[in-house]
Amino acid sequence: MNEDDVRERLRAVEDPDLGDDIVSLDLVNSIEVTDDAVGIDLALGAPYSPNETAIAGRVREELADLDREIELSASVDRGVPESEDPLPKVKNVIAVASGKGGVGKSTVAVNLAAGLSQLGARVGLFDADVYGPNVPRMLGADESPQATEEEQIIPVEKYGLKLMSMDFLVGKDDPVIFRGPMVDNVLTQLWDDVLWGGLDYMIVDLPPGTGDTQLTMLQRVPVSGAVIVTTPQEVALDDARKGLRMFGRHETPVLGVVENMSTFVCPDCGGEHDIFGSGGGREFAEETDMPFLGEVPLDPDVREGGDDGEPLVLDEDSEVGEAFRDMAARTANMQGIVHRKRQSEGKSAAGAVEEPHEH
Repeated sequence: MNEDDVRERLRAVEDPDLGDDIVSLDLVNSIEVTDDAVGIDLALGAPYSPNETAIAGRVREELADLDREIELSASVDRGVPESEDPLPKVKNVIAVASGKGGVGKSTVAVNLAAGLSQLGARVGLFDADVYGPNVPRMLGADESPQATEEEQIIPVEKYGLKLMSMDFLVGKDDPVIFRGPMVDNVLTQLWDDVLWGGLDYMIVDLPPGTGDTQLTMLQRVPVSGAVIVTTPQEVALDDARKGLRMFGRHETPVLGVVENMSTFVCPDCGGEHDIFGSGGGREFAEETDMPFLGEVPLDPDVREGGDDGEPLVLDEDSEVGEAFRDMAARTANMQGIVHRKRQSEGKSAAGAVEEPHEH
């Protein structure tokens, strides 16, 4: 059994999203065969995403009959030199955005982060809404972050998440008043001075709109994907389109669209009511050729969970919690697709350039 034999076996492992085997797609970075083990490095960049977990499982199945330990690792090129990366130990930075306020963006960000953590991932949650930070309240995080002797900030931890928010740094009733350059400085300091450690995902709750905070984020941090939150009503969809254009200008992959506050199911009579309309988010995703990550019903439990500091995604008996869990899984799968597609297309393009031409 040598490297070529292993590679040939791996041709039986299909990528469930890209429609070919992992060898043809150049998703096998390296293979090392010894007397005791087979080491394989795969171009998988979305840890604990269901589809990438399935790919790794299929690799193990194809090599299960070998009398050797199967050692799998995963790595992808983020396309950013480590010297220029403010978060070199963070594998994915996912921005959660909306074109307007009042669509439940922070609720989606909190449940996305908690949902990814529930899958097993190491997750950080950065509340970048400097004007209206409310993520700590949604997670019931009351304590203040501590600092090291080197004056670096140790993030607060809750539900397995590492948290940082402007809300930790100002008084509870103090208004936060910043001009554009001050926003830049605050965000840069929070990136540079926080000991985030190694993370699989950093979820960033952006403020609504397309202003200074969003631009600072996209210019200074290698955002690996964005999630756009909207409600079914047309005015929210109009603003969601602005957010989509903003990410497009900065060449940030949009992982998909979440429709929040969808159909309301009356807890008393069981009747369904489309208070904000119906299906607008799905139609927007289809219109813009974006993935649809799911719809979250309008449910009093969502508000109660936010007020009580308990993300509904963690409630195994909740149908709305199930909607959030599906959304988190789809988001992770889409992040994986972005990485694997870039890896496959990048290597194919490099091979085409390096191939000698006959004269």
